[in-house]
Amino acid sequence: MADSNCANCKLRAKYDSKPKSFAGRFWRWHINFCPGWKKYFTSLPSEEKAKVAAKYNFKKYQ
Repeated sequence: MADSNCANCKLRAKYDSKPKSFAGRFWRWHINFCPGWKKYFTSLPSEEKAKVAAKYNFKKYQ
């Protein structure tokens, strides 16, 4: 997705490396209402969406 930087987000990278860190927990909380994440997530193909949802235990927008 050209408009979103969600795939390359620095906070997302922090979550991936240390999910229990403050920055990681903040990012995970933030994606529950972030309009950019919603746009990014809903634009993913269904296979990729399922992988991302499973990886981040994300149940919205499915």
